[in-house]
Amino acid sequence: MVQVLPFFLCVLLVTSPAFAQAPNTVFLEELTSTELQQQVRAGKTTVLVPLGGTEQNGPHMTLGKHNVRVKALSGKIALSLGDALVAPVVAYVPEGRVQPPTSHMRFAGTVTVPEETFEKVLESAARSFRQHGFRNIVFLGDHGGYQANVKAVAGRLNREWAATPVRVQAPAEYYRASQDAYVRALKNRGYREEEIGTHAGLADTSLMLALDPRQVRAELLRPDTQFKSTDGVYGDPRRSSAELGQLGVDAIVTQTVEAIRKGATRN
Repeated sequence: MVQVLPFFLCVLLVTSPAFAQAPNTVFLEELTSTELQQQVRAGKTTVLVPLGGTEQNGPHMTLGKHNVRVKALSGKIALSLGDALVAPVVAYVPEGRVQPPTSHMRFAGTVTVPEETFEKVLESAARSFRQHGFRNIVFLGDHGGYQANVKAVAGRLNREWAATPVRVQAPAEYYRASQDAYVRALKNRGYREEEIGTHAGLADTSLMLALDPRQVRAELLRPDTQFKSTDGVYGDPRRSSAELGQLGVDAIVTQTVEAIRKGATRN
């Protein structure tokens, strides 16, 4: 018994710091409630709310493209900001009607919700974050179809909270950078607009390869593969690469960080 007791004391001394040390992460769902409280009190009062979507992305890219992409980009943006944490991804968004099926709902695996339901989820999430001490709530929308809904929610909450220090941002720069600066950079390298595409084409696929190549079925990106709009592809992803995608990552992160900081200053 005398020999056993010192052994357990040594184990306790070795393991105790591990239990006390908070993980080095910007993702809220990887923190305990106590750790989150400590970080908010220490000044991390910005929360990024990543908005994704579960939809078809052609035969070569997974249904979770938007969710994986917006989480990865939000993490990079949070690290650049320094005072931000990243909320769980909102994966169910408006994607068209069920009956008759419209837009991406014509393809297996797409999940849709009504626009009013989506807006209520965003509003409730913002109220939750305000309750827990966040003062700068930032919606980052990775999908073009709901940008107006996000802006509407931010506007309503800002009017309601005008007399408080809490503000909601919906920076258009996050989505706009992928459509403007990124596309321009690809064109400057000689890629054609019809190849760059608007959905699951070269731009979209390259961005995913830069962030998480596991989401792309690279074996399908062969020269002899034919991608068509009937496959859910608008563009030509065959020459996609992580190197090209990094152009989009850099544009999105840089422009979004700048927009969030400007928005916080105005508040």
